[in-house]
Amino acid sequence: MATATAAQNTDSKIEPTLKQRPADLTEVQWQTVHAIAYDLADSKMDVNEFKKVIAYLRNAIATHVHPATEDAERQQQEAAIGANFFNYLKTLVRHGNTIGHSKCTKGYYKTLDDVCRDYLSPYQTHASTMLVILGWTARLVKYYDQGVPTGETSRPTVTSEREAEIQAITQANTFEVGQELEAIATTIKGNKVTYEILGTIKLSQKEPKLASKLTEGQTVAVTIQSLRDDGSIKKVKGKQ
Repeated sequence: MATATAAQNTDSKIEPTLKQRPADLTEVQWQTVHAIAYDLADSKMDVNEFKKVIAYLRNAIATHVHPATEDAERQQQEAAIGANFFNYLKTLVRHGNTIGHSKCTKGYYKTLDDVCRDYLSPYQTHASTMLVILGWTARLVKYYDQGVPTGETSRPTVTSEREAEIQAITQANTFEVGQELEAIATTIKGNKVTYEILGTIKLSQKEPKLASKLTEGQTVAVTIQSLRDDGSIKKVKGKQ
């Protein structure tokens, strides 16, 4: 078990990295890095096995994704690599007892599979983003490995990309009950209409008198009916 002094020494060396989000990651992705690092340290992951998984993904990207590739084709390549990466993790779990170097190896593979599916599934079609996240995770595992056993670090929370976008919209705007906004009716099912507001916020509302008069993709005016405690929009109603 790490001593308090050892944890403090590790913390002092890595503190600038912890506080300064890398430019190649969004805030949510940086939260994801911390969450994966924490879980791997908490499960006593063999870092060498983790680095082998990262190497597999890095080699796949280097082999199949080329910088000069058109965006659409590159997206297809990255999606295919992402799918293969998750299949690779499953294969490691299935054959862990055969290819493992110790009785613990299959457990390491199972942990990696679970953690990657928990946190990286939203990025499965973006293999390069997954690689950046995992690369930074490898740097932070040692920090959490020192802190987790002594209780000096707590489990990080991860906000979804959508939640982060809504928070940004809320912080940039002051919403009020009764305020009128422009929205797009993105989905209409029966008398239920899903509105998209400011290109990000999506809210569904029963509109028994209005739904039949709308078409999907139509721009309509909506009125804010209620707000959440954080000032974000909770409920809207279309204007007839």
